[in-house]
Amino acid sequence: MTDVEMKPAEEKKEEKPTEEEKKPVPLTPVAEIKANVALIERAVATLEPRFTHRVLRSLTHLRKRLDDAVLRDAINEIYTTDSSTKKTLLAWLPEASAEHSMEIDSAPQSSKQSQPEPVPEGEVYLRLLILHHLLTTHATHAKAMKLAHETIEKMQALNRRSMDPIAAKVWYAVERVYELSGGLADARPHFLAAQRTAALRHDDETEASLINRILRSYLQYNLYDQADKLVSKTTFPSAAGNPQHARYHYYLGRIKAVQLNYTAAHTNLQQAIRRAPPAKTAPGFYQAVHKLTIVVELLMGDIPERSLFRHPVLEKALAGYFEIVKAVRNGSLSQFQNTLSKYAAEFEADKTYTLIVRLRQNVIKTGIRRLSLSYSRISLRDICVKLHLDSEEDAEYIVGKAIRDGVIDGRIVHEKGWMECGGQKSGYGPEVSDVFSRRIAYCLELHNQSVKVCTLPMHLVLSAILSS
Repeated sequence: MTDVEMKPAEEKKEEKPTEEEKKPVPLTPVAEIKANVALIERAVATLEPRFTHRVLRSLTHLRKRLDDAVLRDAINEIYTTDSSTKKTLLAWLPEASAEHSMEIDSAPQSSKQSQPEPVPEGEVYLRLLILHHLLTTHATHAKAMKLAHETIEKMQALNRRSMDPIAAKVWYAVERVYELSGGLADARPHFLAAQRTAALRHDDETEASLINRILRSYLQYNLYDQADKLVSKTTFPSAAGNPQHARYHYYLGRIKAVQLNYTAAHTNLQQAIRRAPPAKTAPGFYQAVHKLTIVVELLMGDIPERSLFRHPVLEKALAGYFEIVKAVRNGSLSQFQNTLSKYAAEFEADKTYTLIVRLRQNVIKTGIRRLSLSYSRISLRDICVKLHLDSEEDAEYIVGKAIRDGVIDGRIVHEKGWMECGGQKSGYGPEVSDVFSRRIAYCLELHNQSVKVCTLPMHLVLSAILSS
């Protein structure tokens, strides 16, 4: 036999580092900003907005990694010459420290070659990053307000269609500036004027963003009539992205719920859930939509599924709403009132307190239905005590309304002060029993005929068949 040459074990160990080296190294924030500006220039040169959309998709992740040094280094590397644009952008950032300035001066100047200045879209993108960075601290909100107004004026002066996707994000940042400054209503005239301009220019992305900005401004101040008029007089662009559609359907759901149109509200909220980003990507929006959906389902008379409250993103956020669902399901008015007072601050912050107060009638109806199934006759005083009502007159009015609406089967005896409940509906009335009796009789007759055929001799069967 010939000897087989075996490979040493060291060669196998050397293969693992090569596989680890193939993994891509994440870019630094400065390198990512430079790559994004290059993609924006490519989008402007090729008239392909998909490159700009790729840049904007990374905005949420990138803005969490920004600081003064990152933005300053990115501007210095993108703008190689001392232009007026570079000085304007650096003016919004604090001056570099002595150590940082020495590190910049010690860098070799040969690496910085004279390059053409980036397109205006790149400048607006850098302004957007600076604006988000200024919003992270309360001390720089005034500076962020000035930068927001200057950026809006610059966008309107340039009037470039290739800037439309970035402009939609800028308007969102402008809304955040006004909201954090405590004057969201002051931004509404700017949004309305920009929305009219975007509609005339068929700028779908900016128009969709501005419609959502205006609706949010109205709903923040409980101006539901103005929000409904805006929805009726505008057409939401169908070409807008799914996040904008999700927000629009959520705002429509809130408007319809306040207007007692719970079916339309539930339909819009379901559309918002379908179009929303994944739960881990946008947990705040995911929680807000489901909170309102649960309240609307309760107002419609439905009980949400228990598995919804076990979702990892929703479990803690829906703790108060789960208690409300249990109170409505049990028909316990005292439990409902205790839960409402306990989580009142949370419900008011979620803008669902007024809708949850409407559930009191649903709780009372459920309690009356339970009493009608448990008692054949019960006094109005006992109903008042069990449901924690204020007086017997209220109990009589509520019971009468429940009988009229068909919630329970019974009648009120005013002379004796009690409610007589009808027999429990089992679902098998006289008509249903007659149908079942006919079916049973037919089956028995068919069985008897089959038995007769099996017992007769074969020649008699054949003769009967031939004679027929």
